[in-house]
Amino acid sequence: MKSDTQPVSIREARNRILAEIGDGVTLVAASKRQPEDRIEKALEAGQLVFGENRVQEAQQRWTDRLSRDAGLELRLIGPLQTNKAEDAVQLFHVIETLDREKLLRALVKAIEKTGVAPPDLLIQVNTGDEPQKGGVSVDGLADLVAATRETYPGKLVGLMCIPPAGEPAAPHFALLKKLADEHKLARVSMGMSGDYALAARLGATHVRIGTAFFGARDA
Repeated sequence: MKSDTQPVSIREARNRILAEIGDGVTLVAASKRQPEDRIEKALEAGQLVFGENRVQEAQQRWTDRLSRDAGLELRLIGPLQTNKAEDAVQLFHVIETLDREKLLRALVKAIEKTGVAPPDLLIQVNTGDEPQKGGVSVDGLADLVAATRETYPGKLVGLMCIPPAGEPAAPHFALLKKLADEHKLARVSMGMSGDYALAARLGATHVRIGTAFFGARDA
């Protein structure tokens, strides 16, 4: 049965989301813990950009697929531990969750050791100043931007945020866009299943969508 919360197909959901976000905004399908049949249906629907939260899960799911299809783009959208830096730089095209200089140093070292092409980076900003959440503070952003531009052999391309649950998202989206403009960073990753259309209106270049794209995960 068709409903607003459970699309009849991933293809239909994808088409609806693309229509809502408009041109110039990239749909990142948040594929963590999704079953293989849904991944295959997403690929069949033409989706090529995927976001994963965990390095190990992404390795298991995407290593073979990436070797077969050069058109895929894989983005790390979950927190990264420094001891996973080598695996991350060899797997992901983009890492969205740089949030501290210790991790930056680990990524630089991993690239030097492995010799891979450096993935693009986004800095995650903790716009709500939540102690339990990853992300650099707004006050600490300028120093991390400067350190990244000075030491990272690849490109710092943008900012990312996850607004606090239970708060209106719009002020956080507006803040992230303002910070990106101040630091002359072109890409802004913000917005998930419940607020992606709002994020697109407020300047997102990438939206990370799980449930609204794939449907609810099976219990």
